[in-house]
Amino acid sequence: MKIAIVCYPTFGGSGVVATELGLELAKKGHEIHFITYSQPVRLALLNSNLHYHEVHVPEYPLFHYQPYELALSSKLVDMVKLYDIDVLHVHYAIPHAYAGYMAKKMLEDEGIRIPMITTLHGTDITLVGNHPFYKPAVSFSINKSDIVTSVSSSLRDDTYRLFDIKKEIVVIPNFIEPNKSSSDEVKKCDRGMMASENEKIITHISNFRKVKRIDDVVKIFYNIQKEIPSKMMMVGEGPEKQMAEDLCYSLGIQDKVIFFGNSSEIDKILCYSDLFLLPSETESFGLAALEAMACGVPVISSNSGGLPEVNIEGYSGYLSDVGDIEAMSKNAVSILKDDNKLKIFKKNAKEVASRFDILNIVPMYEKVYKEAIEKYKEKV
Repeated sequence: MKIAIVCYPTFGGSGVVATELGLELAKKGHEIHFITYSQPVRLALLNSNLHYHEVHVPEYPLFHYQPYELALSSKLVDMVKLYDIDVLHVHYAIPHAYAGYMAKKMLEDEGIRIPMITTLHGTDITLVGNHPFYKPAVSFSINKSDIVTSVSSSLRDDTYRLFDIKKEIVVIPNFIEPNKSSSDEVKKCDRGMMASENEKIITHISNFRKVKRIDDVVKIFYNIQKEIPSKMMMVGEGPEKQMAEDLCYSLGIQDKVIFFGNSSEIDKILCYSDLFLLPSETESFGLAALEAMACGVPVISSNSGGLPEVNIEGYSGYLSDVGDIEAMSKNAVSILKDDNKLKIFKKNAKEVASRFDILNIVPMYEKVYKEAIEKYKEKV
């Protein structure tokens, strides 16, 4: 199949999932065309089955905000015609599903009909998409998609609750590549670079937005380090990063917390880790938690959104109510203070993550593509 993938090219979960999906589909012999405003951060290597097409948005003084949706829909039309694309797969409802639908209608005027799959990832539904300014466009775009998927049952339920959706939403969970986390390079990681032999290493990875409750992350670690010698690795960039740094100084733990910024070497960072913290207000899925678990890192998380579908209570980690810093701190210490318990939880985390192996998930997308193409042929 020839598949066009539209996504955000950033470090966020939706962009990572879309990129990894495209890479695996290309390995399986499909022709993949990424169409976005810059090369996706994890799209390191192009091959004969993998293509990237940049969307250029021309500067024009008439526009206060440059019309990316128009540029994207026009680019989609051009690429579908040039490469004879079979199916569009857009990740994130806005603006991608909206632009995809406009491209479909323009192509229909030229006698070209192509199905569109829309994958919902989270804030496109629960935060941005639910804003009154965008809600009608999001509802319209979802209902006009040929097939809609979501990354968790929780997100599917939220979509039905928040929008007037008349389409079936198919749950296809996010995924990881377990083999990546067990590569020879990762296995060679030297903990001594980050902490002394008697210290445990705690990690948090996110885009440092308010929804991630970064202050809770710092406060949980503050409680942990009072009882267990430990270091904290904070990975990512975002609006809450400066606040987190200031909080570390005010608590007197700045020498125990390392801020890395964005990184494309997440597996290397996780290989040092003993515990992962994700006390988010909400997570549509919890891809960061899954990536940690794939590296054998237990997770202390909130119980909101899709996290209970990923992190199994008392097995791969612990779940607590949003904002319950004391419970999360207590659970973290209970794992870290007992080396045998930590070893068991690490093993369990890896076992749970293996259920989300990319090799199990990609065929689910292939099935959806084929169904959409066949249904569209029947319509025509």
